Amino acid sequence: MHVFVDTEFTDFIDCELVSIALVADDGREFYGERSDYDQSSCSEFTRAAVLSQLGQHPGCVFTREALQAALVTWLAGFDGEPERRLCFDYGGDWALLCDLLDGPPAGWQALDVAALLDRRRSEAYYRTHGGRHHALADARANRHAMDEDKLD
Repeated sequence: MHVFVDTEFTDFIDCELVSIALVADDGREFYGERSDYDQSSCSEFTRAAVLSQLGQHPGCVFTREALQAALVTWLAGFDGEPERRLCFDYGGDWALLCDLLDGPPAGWQALDVAALLDRRRSEAYYRTHGGRHHALADARANRHAMDEDKLD
């Protein structure tokens, strides 16, 4: 099972999670936004490209602790799946996921898929669906852009 992870965050220097999305091979999705991040530490890019896209998914806004609990519960839904892999295209996504969970999730392998993504397919996804720099759209785009033959 491959689950594609994407995050949005405040800034590269003072990095704090703003939102996170996970999209599985089988179509299951998780999305959450933090209600308690420090908005004053957001970069100009985050203010312009990310914050304006928040709030599109009612019921998906959590404190850090509630987001952690919701994600742990969602990931537990994959217990028993063979070879569970969390796929990311930027190492910061993995670091923010591990920070949120207070460590790497047990039973999951991390897989950097940046070199395996077909960027033409991800661009086609964005042209059709929009949402670039929204964690859920980006995770969906990465899943769409993955050449399944390269994952095995």
